[in-house]
Amino acid sequence: MSVVLRNAQRAVPVRRSSLRRAVCALRAALGASRFDVGLVCAGNELMRRLNGAYRQCPEPTDVLSFPFHRVSAGELPRPLSRDEYNLGDIFLGVEYIHQQCRDTGEDFDSVLAMYQKEVEILEELNRLTGASLRPLTAGLF
Repeated sequence: MSVVLRNAQRAVPVRRSSLRRAVCALRAALGASRFDVGLVCAGNELMRRLNGAYRQCPEPTDVLSFPFHRVSAGELPRPLSRDEYNLGDIFLGVEYIHQQCRDTGEDFDSVLAMYQKEVEILEELNRLTGASLRPLTAGLF
């Protein structure tokens, strides 16, 4: 299935092809290649609005995820139709992440690809085990 990648900001240049490859490799590693996933590269204003609307915290942030299926821990989605082969959408606060990279001296493109992998792996582990694991970089980006 597909990875839909949208760059909804103009503040930071994003290498979409390398990001798409990283997400595709991660889906394959997790056995989720048959599911669609949406990835939105967002600026601070959009992340602030979404974070305020869904988490009552009107501040920009690094990542927000919106799963398509509600499943119990350890359960994989069981789509009933083609339209349900969807994992959901992930919003990456690339402007926020870029600012953090400038502050720490990290390479933005490398951090963005690795951070995305870390977030998705932990989300999958949380879904399968019922844990509440967060990225080690959560306080940095």
